[in-house]
Amino acid sequence: MSLSHLTTVVAGSATVRTRVRVPLRFADGYSTTADVVTFHDLADGREHLALGLGNWEAAVSRAALGGEAPLVRPHSECMTGDVFGSERCDCGPQLREAAEKISRAGGFLLYLRQEGRGIGLYAKLDAYALQDAGLDTYEANLALGRGEDERDYHVAAQMLLALGADRIRLLSNNPDKAAQLEASGIRVDEQVATGVHVNDANVRYLTTKRDHTAHTLDLDAVPSADRPAETHAPHPFGVTFLPSHRGLVHVG
Repeated sequence: MSLSHLTTVVAGSATVRTRVRVPLRFADGYSTTADVVTFHDLADGREHLALGLGNWEAAVSRAALGGEAPLVRPHSECMTGDVFGSERCDCGPQLREAAEKISRAGGFLLYLRQEGRGIGLYAKLDAYALQDAGLDTYEANLALGRGEDERDYHVAAQMLLALGADRIRLLSNNPDKAAQLEASGIRVDEQVATGVHVNDANVRYLTTKRDHTAHTLDLDAVPSADRPAETHAPHPFGVTFLPSHRGLVHVG
């Protein structure tokens, strides 16, 4: 599929803006090449990216003829995990895993600028402080006066439709992604689970995602020798954090 053809495909009000080839290399040495695509007029006005990986054009063409759909991961930006390697979540390992799996299969990694489940970087770090005080990841967002999860995948659907992909195989553990994409006109033929990237720092976070929002995370399948124990330690400084209009204040 040529760039000139891509720019004529409309997804709601979104069209392709630019396509440029970028070689990628991850910290562990894995490398691949992405066709990085930007867009005009995405619904939320943010600068989301689509990375076409592997033989994505053949995958899109194959799906249009009724064959297997391209593999797609909508990945929400996580600066702490994706860039700095934070172990409080599984975002960095999921990003790395997705790049390799999609490169083999042909498809798209959608990098969505929805930090902290849509609440932003500073608010996410405020939520981390509340989690240190005992709240889980969803309770912390609510304590800040935000939604449990404010991410909207309509823009992901716009991006896919602009790229000619109205059928996909979804690489995700999150059932809400599948539901929102289906509601926005994307047919999800299959939901492919990512690996379980568990460590001492994120086991409570992953357990909460599994139990509260039905993420398909089989933590019991992790060998017991490799599975960290879930802990509910108090905040190391013995303080209680409370939200205020200027951020977080603490008492104690």
